[in-house]
Amino acid sequence: MSCPAISVAMSVYNGERFLAEAIRSLLSQSFADFELLILDDGSKDGTRAIVEAFAAQDARIRPIIRENRGLIISLNQLIAESRAPIIARMDADDVCMPARFERQLAYLAAHPEIGVIGSWCEDIDEHGAPWPTNPNQPRHPTSHADFLEAIDNGWPLLCHPAVMFRRDLVLSVGGYHSAFKHCEDLDLWLRLASITQIASLPEPLIRYRHYADQVSSRHATEQQIGAAVAKLAYTERLAGRDDPTADLEQLPPIEQLDALFGRDGISREVRARVAPGILYSKAGLRDEGFDLLLRYLGEGGRHDGMWRTVLRLIRFGEPGRAMRLATTLASTLAVG
Repeated sequence: MSCPAISVAMSVYNGERFLAEAIRSLLSQSFADFELLILDDGSKDGTRAIVEAFAAQDARIRPIIRENRGLIISLNQLIAESRAPIIARMDADDVCMPARFERQLAYLAAHPEIGVIGSWCEDIDEHGAPWPTNPNQPRHPTSHADFLEAIDNGWPLLCHPAVMFRRDLVLSVGGYHSAFKHCEDLDLWLRLASITQIASLPEPLIRYRHYADQVSSRHATEQQIGAAVAKLAYTERLAGRDDPTADLEQLPPIEQLDALFGRDGISREVRARVAPGILYSKAGLRDEGFDLLLRYLGEGGRHDGMWRTVLRLIRFGEPGRAMRLATTLASTLAVG
């Protein structure tokens, strides 16, 4: 069997709702020399039937059906089983523009210094309608210099399902790391940034879907904590120090981060990085993020936006938490 130019890596778990549309957008690409690996990670819905029906119609599709092992293991398996030197990521709830592969592959061919190329995206809701976005939020960086600046400023780096990367580079850094659950892509980009150049094409080549049940909504606090630790590990590497997260299977609790990094203040720094994002996250205010927020305030954290968050909690139907936050704010103001 001849080697395709691109291997498309898609992991799916209980994705029957949007899967068919995602697959059709791939099969309709203007560049057709690819294999499509779809790994059904132990779905309990109709995912397997959808995958097998499409595979019966198009020989480019390679189904991988097995028990549930989680996204990070699935992504690393897809990379290992890919036959092409170039891998395109894709999620089962998004939609590719017809020229995505053609545009990205041509860019990689013309720019051998680029190891990862993403694209801008068009945000949509669960029905395919436009999703409201902040017009002041920076777009994904279109040069490596801008990418490094985005890291330093905490701006968006890449749209994960829109990336295309060189397989050998990702394998050389060990693929996705299991410790960074729900932010495994950010950790990977930060590790790759030291050995290759990364950028995005300044055009929307994917329609990125937002909806209540997606991972970023259900695991908001865990994702933000992992992102903060990944950026601290990136700083350690830049400073020429060993990365204490390199061999971890999972991240320790925040209280143990000082010991992990070998110096005081790391746990507090992580809480300070995560707390501002929790203020606007319904999921974060309802999960362990709320206790993190209270701990941050007890450590002298800024009060910006906190009283509005009290009102937000009331609107979310959390009067008890609203009272706890108000009491904490009042007590920390009194101490100050």
